[in-house]
Amino acid sequence: MSALYLNEADVRELLDMELAIDVIEQAFQQWANDRASNVPRQRAKAPGAILHSMCATADYLGLVGWKVYTTTRGGAKFLVGVSRQSDGELLALIEANYLGQLRTGAASGVATSYMARPDSKVVGMFGSGQQARTQLKAVCTVCQIEVVEIYSRNEERRRTFAEEMSEYCNTRVIAVHSPEEAAAEKDIVICASTSRAPLFDGRVLDEGTHINAVGSNFLEKTELDLTTIQRSDIIVCDSIAQCRLEAGDFVAALDSGITDWQLMHELADVVTGRTPGRAAREQITLFKSVGLALEDLALAGKLFELAEKEGFGTRLPF
Repeated sequence: MSALYLNEADVRELLDMELAIDVIEQAFQQWANDRASNVPRQRAKAPGAILHSMCATADYLGLVGWKVYTTTRGGAKFLVGVSRQSDGELLALIEANYLGQLRTGAASGVATSYMARPDSKVVGMFGSGQQARTQLKAVCTVCQIEVVEIYSRNEERRRTFAEEMSEYCNTRVIAVHSPEEAAAEKDIVICASTSRAPLFDGRVLDEGTHINAVGSNFLEKTELDLTTIQRSDIIVCDSIAQCRLEAGDFVAALDSGITDWQLMHELADVVTGRTPGRAAREQITLFKSVGLALEDLALAGKLFELAEKEGFGTRLPF
């Protein structure tokens, strides 16, 4: 049987955040039990373009796969390939822009469910792009959020984001005028921006805040200042190995001795209970996500299963 091609519309029709969170949580559980693997992203650079590639295996699904995407001045183009583990047969090619947004949000949803205080109700949001949308949706899926305060540099965009996300997340989203407003007196702070410099002063964070930081996956970019890292009692990574290569948020803190890789934990160990996501109510907790191929593969595997069942997609001529 020929491979199945699924486009962006198929992905949006078949997947939602609640399902994505369940799929991603299972992926981390299976990874902790050595039934999956993840190979960090590599980047090949040319004038005006970068080719990004990453791959993973999911023995628990009987699948292997890869994600390849290009970034140029015109934007990014994403493609995921899924193959059967037993014979290497290509099963699906998937347009993966929304898939990537969904899996990144779902990973933060999983982390939040283990690391934020169970009664978290107030969120501070940095960023107003597509990744910010799925980040907030994920947090609102796992917590009973009552109010969100959003800050981004563009006033019109943050107001539009607030209006749209109030409806999308079925909660009250308010645009605020300064970074400190968005970060102070919050149960959860989400950083999903394109900023290359720290977004806020870590001194304004309340005790007990949980932070999801997803905007930086280059060593030259950081959303968090040294104070935020220093005040974080528990730091969890989606993958320490990949964060070593890409987490710009930690560079200055590591150089200054504020933290060390040995003090950080894997999300896979948190979801299996080997490491606590939070040990005390007053702790500040930090989840650092750079985005993993295993997440793409796990969600793509579920997408392929649903598409086969419901008759979505187009058969390719090979």
